Amino acid sequence: MNILLIIIIVVAIILAITGGLVQSLQFLLWVGLVLLAIAVIAWLIRAISGNRTR
Repeated sequence: MNILLIIIIVVAIILAITGGLVQSLQFLLWVGLVLLAIAVIAWLIRAISGNRTR
């Protein structure tokens, strides 16, 4: 699950940067922010629940 969260965060950052640089593709900014929010929520749920698998 850690790899999935890292991939989501990377994609969110790339989409946020792309959306910020290209004004005509502004919807990518919102997609990136939504993905970033989902990744943060998933990380918080894992941190609060204490289910740490290694």
